[in-house]
Order: sequence, then C-alpha cells, then structure tokens
Amino acid sequence: MTRLSRRSLLAAGSAALLGPATLARAAAWPSQPVRIIVPFSAGAATDLITRQLAAGLAQEYGQAFVVEDKPGAAAMIGSEYVARAPGDGYTLLMSGPASMVTNRFLYKKLAYNPDDFEKVGLVAITPNLLLTNVQQPFTTLTEMVAYAKAHPGQLTYASFGTGTTSHMSGEMLRKLAGIDIVHVPYKGAGEAIPALLSGQVSMYFDTIMTGLPMVKAGKLRALGVTNDRRSVMAPNIPTIAEQGYPGYNIVPWYGIAAPKGTPADVVKKLNASINRLLKDAGFREKLAATGAEPLGGSIAEFDTFIRQEIPRTAELVKQSGVTMQ
Repeated sequence: MTRLSRRSLLAAGSAALLGPATLARAAAWPSQPVRIIVPFSAGAATDLITRQLAAGLAQEYGQAFVVEDKPGAAAMIGSEYVARAPGDGYTLLMSGPASMVTNRFLYKKLAYNPDDFEKVGLVAITPNLLLTNVQQPFTTLTEMVAYAKAHPGQLTYASFGTGTTSHMSGEMLRKLAGIDIVHVPYKGAGEAIPALLSGQVSMYFDTIMTGLPMVKAGKLRALGVTNDRRSVMAPNIPTIAEQGYPGYNIVPWYGIAAPKGTPADVVKKLNASINRLLKDAGFREKLAATGAEPLGGSIAEFDTFIRQEIPRTAELVKQSGVTMQ
C-alpha cells in the first residue's frame, strides 16, 4: 500500500469517527437556553442591540437566548465572567472596543486575556455624534477648530467614560486637528447631556441613538458624525472626515464572542445565523431603531477587524496619557 493510500484511508477513518459526532453536536446546539452577557447597563446601546439579536436567534432556533447585563469596570466584569465560563456554546459575550481592544492598553493588569475568546461574528456599529449646545460661539466643526486654536485648553469635551470610543473620538480629533481640548468623563448620557445643556462642558461625543433626538428638538447642535460615512438616520449631518480630516473614523462596534475552546462547529453555526439575521429586512429595521447599522461577515473577518483596531487604539490611549489601575 502506498503512503498516499494509507493517508487517504486514515483520513477517511477519522472522518467516519469524528464527522458524525461533530455534525451531531452542531445539530444538537442549542439544546438549552443560551446566555448572552452584556458588560454594560440595561438600556444602553449594547443592551438594546443584544436584545434584538437574542430575539432573532431565539426565533430561529426555538430556544431561549437570555440577555444578562453584568456592567462595571469598563466592561471588565462581564468580559471576565465570559472568559472564565465553560466553552460549550451556552455562554456568549456581546463584545466591543472596551472588552476586546481598549482595556489591554488602558489597564496595567486585566483579570482576563482579551485574546482568549473565540470570535463569532460582527453584528453592528452605532455612529457617535459630536454635539455642542446652541449657546456656543461656533456652529460648524471648522468654526469650533478655529475657536479651539484661538483659545487653547478652554474647550472641554464630555465622554461616556474614560477609554470608551466616546473618549477616543475626542483624542483622534485632538490629534488630527491639532487642538487643545480637555476631556471630561461621565458615566453616560444621563449625566453628560445635562452637563452639556447647562454649559458645564463645551462638547460631547454621544451615540446617535441618544444624541439625535436632542438635535432634532433643537436643544443641541451636531458638528459631525464620527464614522467614515454619513448615517442613514441623519444623512444631513456631515462626517468629521469629510470636513477636512480624512482618515477620521471611530465608532462603537458590537460583536459576539465565546469562551476559548467553544467548538468550532458551534461557532460556525452561530456565525451563519448572525449573518442570516443581518440580511433580513425586518431585523435590519429593528436594528435601525436603536441607531445601529448592520455589519456581519466571516469569523476570519472579525479577527482581522480586531487586529486592525489594536495598533490604532494603542496610539490613541498613549496620546491620551490615561492609565487605570
């Protein structure tokens, strides 16, 4: 018997032994409720998007997908919880920039390894808006930059937390525009918007979901969108990039991850389900109601996306000068 034929027989034997078991395991999943951990508070954009996804997956599989909010410590509590969970496909994480990218540079020591997750699939992004109150002496981004250069260190910008995309949005603008603006972190829109309305801060990088209604009501002014294309929710608001800062592109993103060791067949099955949902018109409509824009793509594309975010985020965190214990 030749070496090639022996290899062929061994491969066929392995497929006969492992193939049915693998297929059976994938077919059986999920045979019990699946938990999706959200590392932020109930009612936040991450929570709302996850609940839409969970409802869609539950309908497809006829099995409960339960959303559990475990907020705290810049997404570290929920992320660590999932990292330590069994890799059986029944505990998932709705990950984002903080859990997968930013925290590795922001904190001297993490209780989990951001690389110790199985990437499942990108779900969506939610653009941020650069907001200002209507009492400010500028009405456009160009005017704001000119004012900031004439008054270095006087303008402040709020964010929904140190190390968040809201904070990094300000750092990226500070770098590209060459302006001196001061970061003021808050715990979320519930604190930041009143501070902006009262003039305690000059600007605020907010999610489009909570910021746009205030703009439409005439209470706040939008100077630009933080991603590289205009939002379908606000097509008349120009991007920051198109206003003279090419390459400016930073948004909150959301992607499902699983504990290390989760069976590859289960990960592939779930990735396929997410992509099917993201192509469904009804589901896309529900996502749009939260301010989210669908992404999707392969497992490999999710992994590449993370790898591309890492060096850029490392530079922005270093520029901010912020480190956490």
